[in-house]
Amino acid sequence: MKDIVLYCKSYHQDVMRASKLAESIRRFNGDHLPFYISCPSVDLSLFKNIVGNEGIIYVSDEEIVATNLGLEQSKLNSLHGSLTQQVVKSEFWRLGISENYVCIDSDAYFIRDFTRADFLAPDGAPYTVMNESLELLLFGALYKHPGIEENIRDERKALMEIIGRIGRGYDFGPLPVVWNRKVWSDFDTQFLLPRGMNFLGAILLFPSEMRWYGEALLKYKSVQLWPVETLFRCYHYEEQFLRAAKAGETDELLSEIYLGVCRQSSWNDALTYGPFKRGVLSKFARTIKRRITKRLT
Repeated sequence: MKDIVLYCKSYHQDVMRASKLAESIRRFNGDHLPFYISCPSVDLSLFKNIVGNEGIIYVSDEEIVATNLGLEQSKLNSLHGSLTQQVVKSEFWRLGISENYVCIDSDAYFIRDFTRADFLAPDGAPYTVMNESLELLLFGALYKHPGIEENIRDERKALMEIIGRIGRGYDFGPLPVVWNRKVWSDFDTQFLLPRGMNFLGAILLFPSEMRWYGEALLKYKSVQLWPVETLFRCYHYEEQFLRAAKAGETDELLSEIYLGVCRQSSWNDALTYGPFKRGVLSKFARTIKRRITKRLT
């Protein structure tokens, strides 16, 4: 079993973004870490034609889902893609490919050389992205977006109550993040199975795979905690990106600090393949938040 691999869960509308990510990995992958891409089986030929096969190992989403006998593909197919993609990403460990994997989204790309030492500590444990989102909170405060602080606070509190942890609240993203298979396994055996749940049930209860992983790591201490700040410069909002660009942020400048850049695909329409409706995911997220709030009150 490998110590670490790179993994991206994608689908047909993000194929152009995935192609940009793959090209950056071919350019900057100093240790030649294996790079896996998964997508629905119907999209595999599209990805192979556009993204190519050089330096990429393809696996279908269905193959990943099949490793968990408690999951039913038909149930996943009936749900919104923003939920199912979280389940697929969080079940990748079951393939038994590696102890750790760098989970990265299609809308990100590397901007400088990287090696396994950027993701693994000296003892072999993963560096865990863990922070308090201070930069994002500052953006919200400066430009009068009070909902940012409210959403972050409410999400932290809600999942801490569900999993039973007290103390300071943290965020465990944005992607890319490094996930360890033992953390996911312990979460499965110590939290989900005793409650008659699988990871789909966890996502339906609280749709944030990064928070589930981070809270499970803090609660069960499956591996040594090596906290680090965000690995990529992430622009959550178009306004945030435009203001940063005006201030002089460029990939060249950012490469002195970050491994890469992530621009949320919901506003970066230029690389969207096929039809795309702006605002669908944000509306869905608001609906999910209302459901969570109702369940916890």
